[in-house]
Order: sequence, then structure tokens, then C-alpha cells
Amino acid sequence: MTDDAFHLTPHDVRAQEFQTALRGYNRVQVDEFKLRVSEEIERLLRERIQWEERLKNMQEQLRAFRERERAMNEALIAAQQLRTDAQAQADRESEAHIREARAQAMLIISQAQQDEQGIRERSDAAQRQFASYLANFRALLERQLAEVEGLQTHTQAMNQIQTEMVLKRQA
Repeated sequence: MTDDAFHLTPHDVRAQEFQTALRGYNRVQVDEFKLRVSEEIERLLRERIQWEERLKNMQEQLRAFRERERAMNEALIAAQQLRTDAQAQADRESEAHIREARAQAMLIISQAQQDEQGIRERSDAAQRQFASYLANFRALLERQLAEVEGLQTHTQAMNQIQTEMVLKRQA
């Protein structure tokens, strides 16, 4: 939609007055229709606000997931650096402490691998969660698009009816 699109509020519909004309429309029916249209606009506006809030929440969740992923990546890098440092330290140990240094290095490497595995599992879980979120969000957007297309079709039909009525009046 462009910025110069016609914006109609429920108040606009309720406040709209029509000139009376000979053989005009039934005033009660027009008033009832205006009321129904204004109520529908109000419902759509409320629904839009709800969807915007849900979108905002989903975006916040996505941001949180990205922050978690970044933290996991940093932890993985730290674990890898820790493993490298432990190996370099073991290489510098003297001959007298080589057995002790090897046992300690093996323990550190084992812990780093366990940390790495845990981080990978959490990262995989976060990626699955994100994929699920995207699928749900895509479905939501597709439903919204279907609703917009339905409204557009309805609007086109109403415009066609109005055009036909104007042509009949002119004939």
C-alpha cells in the first residue's frame, strides 16, 4: 500500500452522512450498514494491533536466539582456544613432569570436547527452534496474505457493484 492510500477509520464510517434524494436508499439500511462496516474496521484494527504485537514478540525472540547463538559461538571459540593453550602448556613442561602434564592435558582436552559437544547440541537445538519459528511465522504471513487478498477481492466486488449501480442510475 502506498502512503497516498485512502485511510478509513470506524469514526469516519459512523460520521459519514449521505444526501437524501428522491428514490434514495433506505436510511435505516444505510445506517445499519455503516455500523457493521465501522465495527468490522474496528475489529480489523484490533486484530492488526494483535498481529503487530505478536510480530514484535517474535522479533524479540529472534534477537534473543541470535544473542544465544553468538554466545555459544564465543564459548566454542573459547573452548577451542583453551584446548590449544592446554596443549601448548603441556609441550613446555619439563621431562620430569611430562607424565603429569600429559594426564592434565588429556583431562582438559576431554572437558573441552564435552563442552564443545554440549555447545553443538544447544546450537543444533537453537537452529531447530529457529527453523520452527520461521515455519510458524511463514504460515502466519501466508494466512495474513490470504486475508488481505480476500479483503481485496471483496473490495473489488463492492467497487464493481457500486459502478453498476451508478451506471443503472445514469441509464
